[in-house]
Amino acid sequence: MGLNRIDLLIIAVYLSGITLFGLRFRKGQRTMRDYFLADREIPWWAISLSIVAAETSTLTIISIPGLAYDSNLTFLQLVMGYVVGRIVISFVLLPHYFRGDLFTAYQLIERRFGPTLRTVTAGLFLLTRAAAEGVRVYAVSIVVSIALGTGEITSIAIITLLTLIYTFEGGLAAVIWTDVVQTFIYIGGTLVGLFTILHLIPGGWGAGNAIAIDLHKFQIVDLSFGGFAKPYTIWAGLLGGTFLTTASHGTDQLIVQRLLAARNQRQSVLALLSSGIAIFFQFALFLFVGVMLFAYYRQPSATFGRADRIYPTFIVGRMPHGISGLLIAAILAAAMSNLSAALNSLSSSSMMDFYFRFRPETSEPKRLRLAQIATVVWALVLFGLAVIALHRAGRVVEVGLQIASIAYGALLGVFLLGVLTRRANQTGAIVGMICGFAAELYLWRMTHVAFTWWVLLGTCVTFGVGYALSVGGERHESEPSGLRDHRRGD
Repeated sequence: MGLNRIDLLIIAVYLSGITLFGLRFRKGQRTMRDYFLADREIPWWAISLSIVAAETSTLTIISIPGLAYDSNLTFLQLVMGYVVGRIVISFVLLPHYFRGDLFTAYQLIERRFGPTLRTVTAGLFLLTRAAAEGVRVYAVSIVVSIALGTGEITSIAIITLLTLIYTFEGGLAAVIWTDVVQTFIYIGGTLVGLFTILHLIPGGWGAGNAIAIDLHKFQIVDLSFGGFAKPYTIWAGLLGGTFLTTASHGTDQLIVQRLLAARNQRQSVLALLSSGIAIFFQFALFLFVGVMLFAYYRQPSATFGRADRIYPTFIVGRMPHGISGLLIAAILAAAMSNLSAALNSLSSSSMMDFYFRFRPETSEPKRLRLAQIATVVWALVLFGLAVIALHRAGRVVEVGLQIASIAYGALLGVFLLGVLTRRANQTGAIVGMICGFAAELYLWRMTHVAFTWWVLLGTCVTFGVGYALSVGGERHESEPSGLRDHRRGD
């Protein structure tokens, strides 16, 4: 059926409207605190919705229904771990972030271990976040090319440019408040899509429900262990999801930046915990859409080329005009909110953790201009990485999580060394981090261990090696010199 002029008009109105809305915040940007932390004047509920939007991208909206289409609702076990991880962050990491005037997560590492490790952790964030976001931006092209018939590269360029405009001008304030609007748009659009699917299934909800029950599509809990190769069991979900979220929301500047923008620690905790409740129901909604799409089509996902194309294809081909335009706009809303978050966090870390550390004499107006230039540079980098990902990505939601997970264990292990023990030192932390990162690379390239376990295992290696070396070095230094000389002689 395809889109008609009404659909295209809705999409055009959304894209222009959200860009103009974001530009409203450009006049408030006078200092780095304004540009990167919104002057810490954002209410908790707006930060909560922004966190939800920041971890929801196009790949979430199109790939999670595809995942349920091919399997069931067991992905929710991982989301349960997401909620537990937020509780851990609230008690373990957030109190340390609010002791001082921090702009990035990695300033906490410098305060504990010194500038060298701050550089390492911030650099690791920049590399892995850019790679993961490249895949997420690529996912935009799947939707836009199906909906508008434009080339994939052109599709990526359009969304990147429009998002860059308001992120460049309005900083974090524009990012958060556009996130709030876009969250309502994509959740509302998805609900409309779900009710439309139920209406189109022959026999309605009763028939769809019967098909799903018969094929065990509503299964949520998988109690089997299944080894480390099975990604969605209750063990991999709760443990893996907890460690994954503790790392992604507690050490990744993309989310930590929002937590630091809260008025105080209490509001930051409230924003984080409430976002966990919202994210659980949101993933349940996306998965349910996938189950009902299966009840409608009842054919293998290979028919569509890949599972990620099922939902966009349904929207364009089967939805009534007007509703299909609204749903495409909703998916683009998620894409732009996630991309704007990435641009601002990458810019803040590259400037605050690198450039301004070595150029502290830079005046405030020049700092602001350089921060905006960094935002443009990162937009170009993400565009390039998205183009590279065009023919190299599988099921995009898992590819995105895998890339991020490679570094998260090393990062979380170092942060836990810093806040849970006073005996860890810089040498132990650096060596532990190298070992943890190497372990995750090994799990990724050389084993069949599911990505849901990578962060947990990488964290354990980083923390264990780092602590052992620190304590061992401490004992070595405390030994009498004669004993040390004797051991050298042995």
